Amino acid sequence: MIRNHTPPTTIPVVRNHRSRILNGRLWLRVAFFLAVLAAIPLGTRAQLPTPTRGWNLGNTLEPPSGEGTWGPAASQNLINAVAAAGFNTVRIPCAWDSHANQSTYQIDAAWMSRVKQVVDWCYAKNLYVIINIHWDGGWLENNITDTVNPTINAKMQSYWTQIANAFKGYDGKLLFAGANEPAVSTAAQMNTLLAYYQTFVNAVRATGGNNSTRWLIVQGPSTDIDTTDSLMNTLPSDSANRLAVEVHYYAPYQWCLMNADQSWGKMFYFWGQFYHHPTRTDRNANWGEESYVDSEFQKMNTKFVSKGIPVIVGEFQAFKRTGYSDLTGGDFNLHVAARTYFHKYVVDAAAAKGLKPIYWDIASQMFDWTSGAVTDQDNLRALTGGAALPPPGGGGIIANGTYKILARHSGKALEVAGLGTFNGSNVQQWGYWGGDSQRWVLTHVGNNQYLITGLQSGKVLDVSGGGTANGTNVQIWTNVGGANQRWTITATSGGYYRLTPTHATTMALDVSGVSTADGANVHIWNYAGGANQQWTFQAP
Repeated sequence: MIRNHTPPTTIPVVRNHRSRILNGRLWLRVAFFLAVLAAIPLGTRAQLPTPTRGWNLGNTLEPPSGEGTWGPAASQNLINAVAAAGFNTVRIPCAWDSHANQSTYQIDAAWMSRVKQVVDWCYAKNLYVIINIHWDGGWLENNITDTVNPTINAKMQSYWTQIANAFKGYDGKLLFAGANEPAVSTAAQMNTLLAYYQTFVNAVRATGGNNSTRWLIVQGPSTDIDTTDSLMNTLPSDSANRLAVEVHYYAPYQWCLMNADQSWGKMFYFWGQFYHHPTRTDRNANWGEESYVDSEFQKMNTKFVSKGIPVIVGEFQAFKRTGYSDLTGGDFNLHVAARTYFHKYVVDAAAAKGLKPIYWDIASQMFDWTSGAVTDQDNLRALTGGAALPPPGGGGIIANGTYKILARHSGKALEVAGLGTFNGSNVQQWGYWGGDSQRWVLTHVGNNQYLITGLQSGKVLDVSGGGTANGTNVQIWTNVGGANQRWTITATSGGYYRLTPTHATTMALDVSGVSTADGANVHIWNYAGGANQQWTFQAP
């Protein structure tokens, strides 16, 4: 799918060109490919390198009309900023056919040098890099029929041979992806696509050097999870046994991509359990929410990851709906918060199922393409391990928002020790210095119960092991919905509050030993009304 600055109004229609008649020699070759493919079941593979937080250089090197026609050109400042933000992988969508001689299939040397320059910028920051053949006018992905087209197959052979030779000396941090979103919906078309993939794999491996063992990525049919689960039952033959599968995630369409209401349905403005609008119910997502994300990613885990075949979620995004006359003020703020929550949920759910998520971004949405300046810190934080924005308001005793939480007896802040972001990182008190490890996001979940999420880590305040005894430690942990991760907030006096874990209602969040020292531990203890058991919430 082409994703320019504005997503399409309707789901694109795939138009397959007329099938070509294969000559006898080519048909024998294709028949051999398909016989090989049928013999390569999904089985245990080697381990993929570790792209864990990925980002797309979207609408930049893939326009058939050339770089700079869909937005600014890429810059070293941009790549530096992406690395500094916490991403460790850059996917670079690339056009090749539109930069090649259509008689010889020779790729323009200056264009190859430009792609290498951008890859080198990524390498200088120790980033993993994925380069692909993107939409590129649809010469491949919109022309997959029931039979192999010799012209398309020849282009695959030529382009990937040239690309592989150009990057032969690059180490394993560079991955090649054979296509983008191949429009396939039948078993016969799937066989044709697999034949093209076999050409891709063979072309790369034949160039030798580091390409003999480089990881290669093949895209599921239409990169749709359900279609991939149904049709992609074999992979190409590969001597290195280093193939990964790619899918994309843009569900529900009304939430992620739809930019105008249609006769068959309206756009969704709000997504997620705690992010629905109380009165504008026609704009709340009515399908495709948290449990759907989990079930879709589980399909890819079961089919591929559990067999040792890596899966990359090569694109995902819900676009921000700016400029809509019926989405302003508090409603717009709720939409923006829901978007950060969706992105965080997709990243976390993918990781939990062993998938590698890569966010789709274009110029000025999250970074300035020229200077590298961050233009959407809230979204960036949610994508790189931090907390999502809470729903505005929330209806509880404390409004949803980001706070510093100060102990009454010491005036010191609740803090994750050592800037920790891992499960089990300890919580203590420390003099407030303004760090994100001292900032907490409150999200009301009903009945004055709250999730208290570390802004830096994206993990919630948690009573270790669900313990109920005096002195049970408090830490941060991934939200799993436990009662030991929800806190009832009750007013005491003077703007201070008791924080009670909902699984242990006689307990309270407590600074050990009534200590006023930096680094004093925080745990739970039977509530006795002590000042070390009372807290205030202030703007950071």
